[in-house]
Amino acid sequence: MNAEPKSVSFSAEDFEKALANHDYEFQKGQKVTGVIVDHTNDGTYVDIGGKAAAFLPRREAATKAVVDLSARFPIGESREFLIIQDQNADGQVTLSVRQLELQNLWESLEEQQSSKTVFQVKVTGTNRGGVLVDVEGLRGFIPRSHLRNPAQLDNLKGQVLSVALLEVSRDRNKVVLSERLANQAQQFAQLEVGQLVEGHVASLKPFGVFVDFEGGTGLLHINQVSNKFVKDLGGIFSPGQPLRALIADLDEGRGRISLSTKYLENFPGEMLENFQEVMDSAGDRVERARKQLGL
Repeated sequence: MNAEPKSVSFSAEDFEKALANHDYEFQKGQKVTGVIVDHTNDGTYVDIGGKAAAFLPRREAATKAVVDLSARFPIGESREFLIIQDQNADGQVTLSVRQLELQNLWESLEEQQSSKTVFQVKVTGTNRGGVLVDVEGLRGFIPRSHLRNPAQLDNLKGQVLSVALLEVSRDRNKVVLSERLANQAQQFAQLEVGQLVEGHVASLKPFGVFVDFEGGTGLLHINQVSNKFVKDLGGIFSPGQPLRALIADLDEGRGRISLSTKYLENFPGEMLENFQEVMDSAGDRVERARKQLGL
């Protein structure tokens, strides 16, 4: 017959000693999940499974000031925190949501810089070099040269601008943005090679014609005007003249839009001999032109 197992008593005092001897291995920089258990004027207590409740100071509650901690962190809610101070003599660690949000924000900004994402920011101030903006709690800067209206700095405070990232440096706490780059990104997103655009001649240069159209400015290089040699652009084009052309190439990295009219010709030199006929029937010639572009 098997012997009855002996019962082992485990008092409250023994339990306390066991807790005291247990190493919870909570370390500064560690992410932990905890449950909100109480609030004070100075911060919030969080149960992270340690021998003492962890403490979240009010200043570490978010990247922006939190007025009502109980609304921001309802009792019983479970969420992630970052340990920013090791255990004290009582076994309590200090937590932060603000620094965790900043970590996530920097990672997000680095991803957005790579993908050239366009997003919105609010202008909080100006200086001689440009404008200061709020980037979800981080201070960002838009240089004057990267503003669409650099002559109107004083009127920009309080306005919301669409921007893209130029430089993100977590080590230097630096965020540089560009309104012009965002405008370019939005512009290029609406364009494609083989698209017929309609605009007007902005200026003539020895190497080609700059054409303004809805969505941007493109260059019609002298070699792209006709399948026949063009000696004098001034004999064909004039500033302000309406013009229809195909997009032959897009280089977003350098902000270049290359245009062509030679693919619209029915025969070499038609642009020189019968310019208006090519323009009037450009829409009917697009499909054949696209095939010549390999599309």
